[in-house]
Amino acid sequence: MYDFDKIIDRRGTHSLKYDFAPRRGKPDDILPFWVADMDFASPPAVLDALSQRVRHGVFGYSDNADEGYYNAISRWYEKRFGWKTRPEWLVKTPGVVYAICTAIRTLTRPGDAVLFQQPVYYPFEGSVRINDRRPVVNPLIYEDGRYRMDLELMERQIKDEQVKLFILCSPHNPVSRVWTKEELAAVGRLCARYGVYVIADEIHGDFVFPGHTHHVFASLDPDFAELCILCTAPTKTFNLAGLQISNIFIPNEKIRHAFIREIKRTGYSQPNVMGLLACQAAYEQGEEWLDELLKYLSGNLSLLRSFLDERFPYASLVEPEGTYLAWLDFHASGLSDQELNDILLNKARLWLDEGAMFGAGGEGFQRINFACPKSLLIEGLERMEKAFGR
Repeated sequence: MYDFDKIIDRRGTHSLKYDFAPRRGKPDDILPFWVADMDFASPPAVLDALSQRVRHGVFGYSDNADEGYYNAISRWYEKRFGWKTRPEWLVKTPGVVYAICTAIRTLTRPGDAVLFQQPVYYPFEGSVRINDRRPVVNPLIYEDGRYRMDLELMERQIKDEQVKLFILCSPHNPVSRVWTKEELAAVGRLCARYGVYVIADEIHGDFVFPGHTHHVFASLDPDFAELCILCTAPTKTFNLAGLQISNIFIPNEKIRHAFIREIKRTGYSQPNVMGLLACQAAYEQGEEWLDELLKYLSGNLSLLRSFLDERFPYASLVEPEGTYLAWLDFHASGLSDQELNDILLNKARLWLDEGAMFGAGGEGFQRINFACPKSLLIEGLERMEKAFGR
């Protein structure tokens, strides 16, 4: 019903993924698998809603004036994750990174320690540093091809560094772990015990592969909800990042008011009208599209897995449990990061995200985005195979 095989030419559309390679020091003819947006059109219901609004022709200051917007989000989270929200918890922001920066300023003071688990989405550390807080890295443990949290070290760091805030990535980007209920509960109990606030970045929560379940952190215990700022968005799920809309849930009234005050300090008020319309349409009518997309992504993942197992001995797959981002372990190649990047960029003409940019433990890895038409993924893998001399 949905044609995910269709190649959509994104060049010349101000696409960060396709149009900015030379400005970022990359060859112009490179095939991009780096930034986490998809090469698929958004659901038809979203396109219809946006088209209708364009035909209206007026784009003044806007906000959602009825309950439809909240109800669409609420029904989505209750149906897919069993989490019941409340309207007063919702705060809209132009993006999750914006919300993370706002939350950091809301919950901590300059010089306070903020903990996160590397390798991880690199704006976490950047957001901590740009706001003059002190980063504390709790490295994930990589063993037997899988990552786990080091909670013993985390507890020592919380006490020794006087950590005030923990940024949780769930599901995890880039290592693609979908944390179990037990793992999340252990983190929650630890943070509750020491009075550590939690920013839960759950933007990839809709991308979970069979055998795994995404658990909303705030749903696991009322105590966790009270110390949590939960960051969600439709932008990864329905490929809407350019419309700049995210939905932040803050059950704790005092924290929520402080967060809203911090937003006002930045001068931001009404959200993008197109983002509002797209979000509501996606959550109301995009479920069938998403379910078909998840099947397609599973097929792409199988293709990638088979390629690495059968044709490419230089890298192994860290098996993804969620997201559409695969974490590739290139240690078997024996190459330094510089040598590896040179082959991928200049010989294979492929743009992946190098592991080192995700912080401690990222050396020797590369992140590849497989949310693209199958033919593009095959072309990229064959380029990589040829560049490595196979």
